[in-house]
Amino acid sequence: MAATTTFRPFVPANESRKELSVRALLLGAVFGILFGAVTVYVGLRAGLTVAASIPISVLSISILRVFGRSTILENNIVQTTGNAGQSIASGVIFTLPALVFLGFDLQGFRIFALALFGGWLGVLFMIPLRRQLIVEEHETLIYPEGTACADVLKAGERGGSFASRVFLGLGIGGLYTLFQNENLTKLFPATPNWQPNFDPNGQQILKGAAIRADVTPEYMGVGYIIGIRVAAIMLAGGVFSWLVLMPAIVFFGKHLSGPLYPGTVPISQMDPSSLWRTYVRPMGAGAVAASGLITLLRTAPTIIGALTQGFAKMGKDKAAAAEKPSRIEHDLPMSVVVGGSLVLLVMMFLFLEFKPVPGAQVGWLANFAAALLVMVFGFLFVTVSARIVGIVGSSSSPVSGMTIATLMATAAIFLVKGWTAPAFGALAITIGGMVCIAASNAGDTAQDLKTGYLVGATPWKQQLAVMFGVVISTIAIGTTLNAMNKGLENFQRLPVAKTISLSALPEGVQNQGQFTRDSIKLKAKTAGSAELSVVGEVNDAKKYVLLNSIGSSVLEDGKYLYDPAAGAIEIQWTQGIGSEKAAAPQGRLMATVINGILSRKLPWGLVLLGVALVIGIELLGVRSLTFAVGAYLSIGTTLAIFCGGLVRWLVDQAAARAGDGATSEAESEVSSGSLFASGLIASGGIMGLVGVGTQAANKVFPFFPETNPLHKDWVSVLCYAMLGFSLYYFARKPIPDAVVLEEVEAEE
Repeated sequence: MAATTTFRPFVPANESRKELSVRALLLGAVFGILFGAVTVYVGLRAGLTVAASIPISVLSISILRVFGRSTILENNIVQTTGNAGQSIASGVIFTLPALVFLGFDLQGFRIFALALFGGWLGVLFMIPLRRQLIVEEHETLIYPEGTACADVLKAGERGGSFASRVFLGLGIGGLYTLFQNENLTKLFPATPNWQPNFDPNGQQILKGAAIRADVTPEYMGVGYIIGIRVAAIMLAGGVFSWLVLMPAIVFFGKHLSGPLYPGTVPISQMDPSSLWRTYVRPMGAGAVAASGLITLLRTAPTIIGALTQGFAKMGKDKAAAAEKPSRIEHDLPMSVVVGGSLVLLVMMFLFLEFKPVPGAQVGWLANFAAALLVMVFGFLFVTVSARIVGIVGSSSSPVSGMTIATLMATAAIFLVKGWTAPAFGALAITIGGMVCIAASNAGDTAQDLKTGYLVGATPWKQQLAVMFGVVISTIAIGTTLNAMNKGLENFQRLPVAKTISLSALPEGVQNQGQFTRDSIKLKAKTAGSAELSVVGEVNDAKKYVLLNSIGSSVLEDGKYLYDPAAGAIEIQWTQGIGSEKAAAPQGRLMATVINGILSRKLPWGLVLLGVALVIGIELLGVRSLTFAVGAYLSIGTTLAIFCGGLVRWLVDQAAARAGDGATSEAESEVSSGSLFASGLIASGGIMGLVGVGTQAANKVFPFFPETNPLHKDWVSVLCYAMLGFSLYYFARKPIPDAVVLEEVEAEE
């Protein structure tokens, strides 16, 4: 309790300033939509998310100043509202894409509802924890992102403005993406690619390997923010998969005349992307699952401590609650928490009962059990997440491990009950999705409440702002997820049509009815390129029957178009989610866990190889989760992120040589480089979504032909190096207002 008597917030409890204003909520809603969409885009591609509260605070300070003097409490409401978009998006992309991998369709309304239920649960369950975690343990739980955000808000109140660096990153990154993105003008290749195949004496050394990089500004920015160590470990995973494992598969399997399960064509006919899709992804999913469980076990003492302390504290503050609280201690009442939770329980049951996943109808008992499981696991992991982020930060919180535990427990219950049909897989991921969203939002809400505690905000106003932000941002999140699934999809004609009978489909293949689109564009890769180009169009696509394959030994997992007249499968439909450009590693992992328990039809040899790999990495003393994610992702992602980490290392080294290491990038979350990198991430995501939107709308953005003289891999590499230099230059160039932030930190 010492913290409550000695701590003095920036705005005293007896002082009232403008806070929950209409303009703050509206601006926060805009940022929630923007950063929610960007988080979906970057997260599906890179498997990583970055905190949005600091760039939102920086932008809010500058924008509100244009419309008249703003208060620190208003700017805090803006970042609290806007940050909800990033936290909800993180929970969504970790789980709900698994519906695609399980063979079901994504629906915008479903994503909106599940994100809303999970997001509000996270806020409601966090409310009774605020006093214990934020106030009573103020000196113990530092909440690093929340504390850094408070420093930015204090500096802004004193006149500091850091927005120039964010806007520079937005402008430079946006211009770069306009010419780089394959869905925009594509002046130069989006993914420079080299496939080594040395052939001394016919040995074909390194055949099957590939070195490529998706040279996007968002990857540069993500790499800079996470730093060289994490980026290097991710790249190590990519090097193992793309330069060791895949060439080894070709070396040992190129002489096989038939396919090797789970492949459906001989290894000798596979390119690097096919090898990654067929053999590396199952192994990577096993590695990510094992490392997630290890992370969960490693944090088990913290989890048990969080629950024990949480239950011990319950009921102790009833006397204090009976008194009228001061402004900075005024939470939403417990009647709202209990009543809102009961309302959400009923709403979840009704939604699952009357709006099931298409093709996944189950009984009322299963739906009621699902709603109860969401409440039980939600309360458990909200408590855990809210405490853990106070120690390690939101980006290091093992939310995926908590979700895996939820899914494994849920799937085990379903298995005992005999609920093993595909519909129960969809129900399981629905449960896991809402729990993951609740835990993710609770962690970020705890960070926001820590910021509010430091600056002297009113808790109940922040809690309302988060709930408002959840509602607004979920609209953009569902739209973005569906747009990426469609905009990054491709239809490719099979090299050889596969003859099968609709009346006797192979095991694991389902008839999903007539294909509903009038026309589709066919794509294919040109020689030596990692990119797909349009090679034709089918204008009578409704003649096809849609087939879905999961766990078949005849067809690779995915969707196919079957021509009844020819009696054969002619076209493979690769949806955007799960493609190399949007690998969604966590979603694939969740689908693997569910499918493995309920159907017991997994390529266990590959999955267990991933488990063994993680054990070996852990024995080396390296945290395996980052390596496992890198092993799963395309090397095009990990190599590009590593370049950003390399720039961060160069900046840190230059700062150390200059003698200002004490205030270097390595020790500050609010710096010129991190703000510029945030602008790069936002610009890459925004412009990338513009390109995806044009594809989803079946429009063609005016582009340069591939015959233009700048469409060369070396041009891509040079332009990416120039982008990296711009990041290095502005990271080393101090912000004039930095001294304001240093004064704030000194006062603390």
